[in-house]
Order: sequence, then C-alpha cells, then structure tokens
Amino acid sequence: MISINNLQKKYKDFSLNLSMEVPAGTVTGLVGRNGAGKSTVIKAILGLIEPDAGEVRVFGKNPRSFTGRDKEAIGTVLTDSDFSKFYNVKDVYYIFKSLYPAFDGDRFMQLCKDQKLPFRKSLRKFSTGMRTKLRIISAITHDAKLLVLDEPTAGLDVLARTEMLGLLRDYLAADEERSIIITSHISTDLEGFCDDIWLIDDGRIVFHEETDALLDRYGVLKVSNEQYAGLDKQYLLAAKVEPFGYACLTNEKQYYLENYPGIITEQATLDSAIILLTGGRFNTEQKAGEQ
Repeated sequence: MISINNLQKKYKDFSLNLSMEVPAGTVTGLVGRNGAGKSTVIKAILGLIEPDAGEVRVFGKNPRSFTGRDKEAIGTVLTDSDFSKFYNVKDVYYIFKSLYPAFDGDRFMQLCKDQKLPFRKSLRKFSTGMRTKLRIISAITHDAKLLVLDEPTAGLDVLARTEMLGLLRDYLAADEERSIIITSHISTDLEGFCDDIWLIDDGRIVFHEETDALLDRYGVLKVSNEQYAGLDKQYLLAAKVEPFGYACLTNEKQYYLENYPGIITEQATLDSAIILLTGGRFNTEQKAGEQ
C-alpha cells in the first residue's frame, strides 16, 4: 500500500531520513514528539511535498503524479487543513459529490445526522469536536482505499473518540484491503486500534513493533542503581535515569520476571515506550547487536 525508501527532506534546523512499509489491510500508528517528523512523512505520502532524495510509493505510484482517480482512493484528515468556516454541512455534501464519483451522499448525511451535526449552520459556529467529526465522516464516505489521518480525534471527548474509532472500524470491515495510517498523541486510541507502531524521533525511525507484541512482551523495569549494575542488559532497549535509579524498557519482560523476582517489572504501554526510547539512552550492546 505504502512504500517509503530512504526518504530525505531537509529544513533549516531539521532533517528527515527514513524508510517504512505499510501493507494493505492494516492500521499503522505513526507516533513521536512534536517536531519529530510525523507531519513531513504524512505530507510526503500525500504528495504535498517534494522529497530531497529517496522514493515514496502509494499504490505503486509516486503520489505527486496522482490523477483524480488516484486521489479519490485516499481519504484524509489533516491538522492544518479544514473546510471553509463559511460552509455548512450541505455545502460539504455538494463539494464531495462533485469531486468524487464514489461519494456515498446518503451515508454522509445519515452519519452527520447520527452525530447531531446541524445541516445548515455555518461551520464557524461548530465546536472543534464537531468540525473533527465532519472531517472524519467526509474521509470515509467516498470509498477510499487508504485513510491518512493526522490527529483525527483531537478535540473530541472520550465518548466521541470511541464513536469515531467505531466508524473507522466499520470502514475497515467493509473491505479487507483498506488501510489506515494514523498519528495521535492519545496512546490509548492507538493501542486498541493499530496493528503496528512506528516511532519517529528527530527525523529517524527509532522503533517499529506490532502493537500486540508491545503490549504482550514489553515491560518497564524499575531498579535501583545497585540493581541496574548487576542486571543482565542483553534484553534492554533503553534506560532512563530516575530518582529511584533507572527505568528500563525491555522486549523480554518474562525473562526478567523469571530471573529477577526481586525487581519491579511493569507492563509497558505505548506512552512508556515513547518516553524511554526518546528521552532515555539506548542500550549500546543491544544496538550493536542489531547492526
């Protein structure tokens, strides 16, 4: 579905260089701190920027060469784009109907009704959450094969986020070849929704793992300085200095549970993995073994 090979993009004080793959029929989470490079990757996938080097392929093509039919196969929700505040829901309906032959107008209007979006009220009177709902509904009602979602649930409360994620699951269930690439700072949404996670830091991929594996095999060890000194570090991915000693991320939680029963071993979460992989120091022995 998406193939990125040695994508490079340089700015005044930032450079991006990475490769990644997004198979068809999957949900891929793209995470990282603000300014890590997520939006640059999203824009490259959509053909909105020209890479300095490397190759981006979506459906086997350069996205900057997409025709109207190619563009119709992608639904988007971007943080830095929105409908005109002078539009209303009816205006959006007619715009999408004119742009996309596969636009399902009846479903669009029904979903807007279900989400209590007023049809004739100007969008400038919509709350942030209401505008977000409209953008998601618009993205999933023209039979897109790929959704590219940049912070799609921002501004939504927990109930509204659950509803929107439910709509996205319905979208996926209708066609097993459909895919989603999504960024979010709400890790619980990604943990329950994504098949795999890619972590970007300072323009580089520093972590890639299936979500199920992360939640099953990964753990966080909380150890004193003395315990850390005597710890077998072959399964540690990163360590961060804490007031109590060290917090350590491992991809073999069970090994430490069985061999170090005296230390605190907690279940890793996406948040804890991000914090340790971007704010801690990598285990040099582990990194050397990967090269």
